[in-house]
Parts: sequence; C-alpha cells; structure tokens
Amino acid sequence: MRKILLSLIIGVSALFAINLQTASKSELMCIKGIGAKKAQAIIDYRKKNKIKSAEDLLNVKGIGKKIVEAVKNGEKNKKCSSTSNSGSEKKVKTTSEKRSSKEKKYKKNKKDTK
Repeated sequence: MRKILLSLIIGVSALFAINLQTASKSELMCIKGIGAKKAQAIIDYRKKNKIKSAEDLLNVKGIGKKIVEAVKNGEKNKKCSSTSNSGSEKKVKTTSEKRSSKEKKYKKNKKDTK
C-alpha cells in the first residue's frame, strides 16, 4: 500500500514538474529565480551534460540552493503562474483584434480633442 501511495505521489508531482533536460528558455524562465541569463546558462550546460535531477543545476554558474528548491517545489514566477499556458506561448493578436484596438484608440483620441 505504501509503495502504491508513494508512486502515485511521485507520478502526480511529475505532471507539474518541468523537464530540465528539454525545457525551452521561456519555460526555464518561468521557474522562480531564473531569468534570461540563468536560463541560457542551463541550456549551455545541458548541451554538454545530462541533467538527471534538480541537484545537477548546482553545477551551473549562478544557480544556488534556493533555485534548486524552487525547481523541486514547482515554484513559478508570478507572470508565468497567472497564465494558463505557463508563459511558454505569447498570445498573438489577430489582425482584426489589432485593428479593433487601433480604432478604439482613435475614437478615444478624437473624443479627447473635442
């Protein structure tokens, strides 16, 4: 029973964890404490070394215990945790959405000048 429970917990936590070996730069930047430079350092590190666990990140320059704990706990940056797509995709406005927002700005400016 304990083995089943333990494997269930590990399985569920794996669903929410980020794969450090395959994550894109934007996905890495969603981890609390990792910005563009540290994300690039991780990408450079994994080109030469395989990342097997979060502790392997301690070998990357600029990565400390706090970031490793953030990875283990699945902590995300505020801007990434508030979006449904985890920040990996930026919403692109369609042409009609762009036109609509321009029209709204134009109408507002026209009212302000009267």
